[in-house]
Amino acid sequence: MMSSLPSNPLLQDWQTPYGLPPFAAIQTQHFAPAFEAALAQHRAELDAIAAQAEPPTFANTLASFDRSGQLLGRLETVFHALAASATSPELQLVQRALAAPLAAHNNAVYMHQALFERVAALYQERQALGLKAQELRLLERVHLDFVRAGAKLVGEPQARYAQVMERLAELNTQFAQNVLADESAYRLVLRSEAELAGLPDFVRASAAQAAAERGLGEGDHVITLSRSHIVPFLTFSERRDLREQAWRAWTSRGDGSPSPAGTQSAPRGGAVALGSGPAGDSAGPTDNRAIAQEILSLRNEQARLHGHACFADFALTDTMAGTRAAVTGLLSKVWEPALAAAEGERQALQDMMLSLGDDFALEAWDWRFYSEKVRVARYDLQEAEVKPYFQLDAMVAAAFDCASRLFGLQFVAKPEVAGYHPDVKVYEVQNGDGSVRGLFLQDNFARTTKRSGAWMNALRWQARNGRVGEQGLPIIQNNNNFAKGAPGEPTLLSFDDARTLFHEFGHGLHGLLSNVEFERLSGTQVLRDFVELPSQIFEHWMSEPEVLKKHARHYQTGEVIPDALLAKLKAAELFNQGYETVRYTASALVDLAIHSLPDAAAPDVVEFEAQTMAAYGLPAAIGMNHRLTHFQHLFSGSSYASGYYVYMWAEVLDCDGHGAFVEAGSAFDPQVAARLRECILSTGNSVEPGAAFRAFRAFRGRDAVVEPMLKSRGLLPA
Repeated sequence: MMSSLPSNPLLQDWQTPYGLPPFAAIQTQHFAPAFEAALAQHRAELDAIAAQAEPPTFANTLASFDRSGQLLGRLETVFHALAASATSPELQLVQRALAAPLAAHNNAVYMHQALFERVAALYQERQALGLKAQELRLLERVHLDFVRAGAKLVGEPQARYAQVMERLAELNTQFAQNVLADESAYRLVLRSEAELAGLPDFVRASAAQAAAERGLGEGDHVITLSRSHIVPFLTFSERRDLREQAWRAWTSRGDGSPSPAGTQSAPRGGAVALGSGPAGDSAGPTDNRAIAQEILSLRNEQARLHGHACFADFALTDTMAGTRAAVTGLLSKVWEPALAAAEGERQALQDMMLSLGDDFALEAWDWRFYSEKVRVARYDLQEAEVKPYFQLDAMVAAAFDCASRLFGLQFVAKPEVAGYHPDVKVYEVQNGDGSVRGLFLQDNFARTTKRSGAWMNALRWQARNGRVGEQGLPIIQNNNNFAKGAPGEPTLLSFDDARTLFHEFGHGLHGLLSNVEFERLSGTQVLRDFVELPSQIFEHWMSEPEVLKKHARHYQTGEVIPDALLAKLKAAELFNQGYETVRYTASALVDLAIHSLPDAAAPDVVEFEAQTMAAYGLPAAIGMNHRLTHFQHLFSGSSYASGYYVYMWAEVLDCDGHGAFVEAGSAFDPQVAARLRECILSTGNSVEPGAAFRAFRAFRGRDAVVEPMLKSRGLLPA
């Protein structure tokens, strides 16, 4: 089968360094025939497992199932990586065309009756089979995968379930592409000093680079909807009208709203917004409201087919939290204290406004602007003072250095190995003895062909089941969306940007340090409210004074970050935490609420969002991290649906877990680092997550408690 299309590089053995995809040879038209061949091959493999005359054993059924579909797996990883990080209109067309067929194949896998019967027979006898712990875990997880994918449904319900999943795949794809279209189309062009008023040099430099990348004239500056552009603009721009315009575009992504400025450039000397703009009543081609509504209705049907009243109940059965009550219990411990803290912050901003003679109501596009002024007045701390010490390459080196000190890893740059885009840097990851641990690809910059946000994924999962040599080694990819510096100039990160870099690198380490037998249990393929623990615990090292004193150096002078500046950063670490906590928790509450509806038909998502937040008392001047029309965590797939709470759940674990290093007296204590690697990072999903965490914190003899997290956000009562 693979030799029938010899000219298709996706179907050939990849004679590339480390078995990387041959990116330079891959063309969009290669994907459809490659998937056709790979899907057929996988079906044949599964049929062969199911048709065996021998009774089912772990080896001939579970281990074989875990090994199956390797061609399809490698195709899917490279396809989805390119669709997220280096897409094109042609690739998006293929992505839409393949969404339903790939979902149909997944249905065929997990609704394969003969195969499920073999898995179920083993599951029923699992305690008598004498399985090793990891083998038992694989059997339990695979059996649950089948059940949750509809394997136990019979007749019409199963057929309908398959239809629902195929339609959801199409809708998820369209939702994500609509958000990307809005983000890529919008640009706020600034063409005069009056329009640039208040913007520091580092904001102007990144805006000038964005303009150059988009072919605009010299002297033009562009603000995009990348977070690394929009947040600094909202923080520093003295043009309140332009802040409002940018904020409305940012928050109305996915509304399908027409731009107030149309698509024509304004005369030179006047700011113009190209692309999406303030929300309106008429739907545009990128309107996600009806798409999100249909997704929610189909998810509720999916849940009812499983016997659950709502999708949240179905989704949460396979999490550490387990129930809506547990999630609500956590969020309720945070919501009221966060609102109270945010009200104190709001009053400080209002006082600052009055002192400046700005006698108007505080709006959402004002908060960051006046918050920065309060921060400067209260702590003598300015972003422009901090940023020169957080040069991107230095922060990457800091992350690598922490991984070396904690886990003995070395990251060796391989500039001769090509990624899928010139921005991608490739590193060979080595163990302490020099042996190869895996490959790491880092893609740090925002592009119009790349979705927003930051994420980790695997081009190949670590596994030993039937693998030899480098084929068992992980290939891990980190994506960020930082605003690129001008040619020849460094990229400077904000403190939050640097934290994001460390966060994603923590996910990367989870994939790179995986040490399991079976691919299904590898790396970050863990329960959703556990997956953020490795990423969030690694954030702590970014702000460790000894790390900053070594790596945070002024990009021009080489001066080490001064102790006085470190002291200011420490003093201000809880500043504006009420605002940030309310924004996050509001999004988590809306997510849980809309997925808790038992109705067959979902409501209008914009109306529901507004009503829910009004009931909770969300101040309009604060808003949410993500509005439903662009909430990709929820609607570009189902992984985080009913699960946006997981960042806070994992924060409870990471704050308590990081306490082990504090108690040991060193952020690099070797014994605690070894436990972190052995119990959390290397085990993947081979151990139940609660047990894994208890093993890491075994000397405490208990599960994590919420107080360290509340303290870290300044939300404990005085």
